[in-house]
Amino acid sequence: MAINPNSAVVLLLCLLAPPSSSVSPIISELSTLQSKSAAGVIHLTDALLRRVLSLPTPRPFHFIVFFDAQKLHSKPELALPTLKSEYSLISSSFQSNNPDKKTLIFFFEIEFEESQSSFAVFGINSLPSVRIIPPSAADLKTDSIQMEPSDFSRLAESMAEFINSNTNLSVGPINRPPPISKTQIYILIAAVLVWTPFLIKKLISGNTILHEKTAWMAGAIFVYFFSVSGTMFNVIRKMPLFLVDKQDPDKLVFFYKGSGMQLGAEGFAVGFLYTIVGLLLAFVVHGLVWVSNRAAQRLMMMIAMFVSVWAVREVVFLDNWKTGYRAHGYWPSSWR
Repeated sequence: MAINPNSAVVLLLCLLAPPSSSVSPIISELSTLQSKSAAGVIHLTDALLRRVLSLPTPRPFHFIVFFDAQKLHSKPELALPTLKSEYSLISSSFQSNNPDKKTLIFFFEIEFEESQSSFAVFGINSLPSVRIIPPSAADLKTDSIQMEPSDFSRLAESMAEFINSNTNLSVGPINRPPPISKTQIYILIAAVLVWTPFLIKKLISGNTILHEKTAWMAGAIFVYFFSVSGTMFNVIRKMPLFLVDKQDPDKLVFFYKGSGMQLGAEGFAVGFLYTIVGLLLAFVVHGLVWVSNRAAQRLMMMIAMFVSVWAVREVVFLDNWKTGYRAHGYWPSSWR
C-alpha cells in the first residue's frame, strides 16, 4: 500500500511537536498573569518556575528573569529599584509595540527571600542580574544568557539591546512616561505668570542675580566643568557614578577599563583636573600680572606650571589605561 509523502511529513511533525495539552494551559496561565500585571511582568515563584521548566524543549517562547532582593534596595550602588523600574518599562514597551508577539517573550521578576531555591538553580551569587532563557535551555546555569554588569549603565536602552541581540525579537521604541505631568505643567505656567511682573520690575531696576559679576564667573566655571567632564554624555547615556565589582560585591569600581564606557566618577575626576588647569591659566593671565614682586611672580608661575603639567599627565595616564594606547613623543629622524 503506497504512503502519501505529505501525510508522512505531517505525521513526523506531529510526533516531534510537544503535546499541546501540556503546553497550552501553561501559556494561557502565563498570558493571564501577564495581562493582570500593569507592566506585563510576571511574579515568578519556585512552583511556577518548576511548571515552566516542565515544558518539553524547545519551548514556544523565551523568558527573561529579573533577579531582585528587597533587603538590598537600600544599597544605592546596586540601584535595584531603578533597574527594576527600567525592566518593567522594557516589558510594557515590548507588549505595546508587539501586540501580536506577547506570547513569544515572557518577562518575570523573582525575589530572593521568597525563592532562594530558584536563585540556586540559576546560580545567582550577585546582583543586579538579568537572564534570558532560550526555548532550548535545559540547564539554567549554563544555557541561560546573562547580562553583563557593565551593560546596566544605560538602563532600559541596554536591556533592549541585550534582548534584541539574543532573541532576534525587537523591543521597539521605549515608551517612557513624560517627565512632567500636565498638572505640573499647569502649575508651572501659573507660577511663571504670577512672578513675571516682579521679575520685569527687578530687571528694570538692575537688582537681579544677572547683574552680579560673581554670578557670571561662577556660571562660566560651571559651564567649563560641564563641558570637559562629559556630563552631557552621562546624562544622555544615564551612566552611573560607579559600578559594583563583579568579583567582589563589597567593592566599588569608579574607573572602568575599556574605551566603550565611561563612568560618572571618571568624568568628574577628569573635569576637576581640567578645571584646575583652566583656573590656573585664568589666574596667570588676569591675576598674576598685578603682582609687582618678580620673585613672587616667578614662584607662582612655576607652581601653576607644575600643577597644570601634573593634572594633564593624570588625564593622559587615565586615557592610556582605559584604551590601551600610548602617546609617544615625536622626534625628528635627524635627532636620533
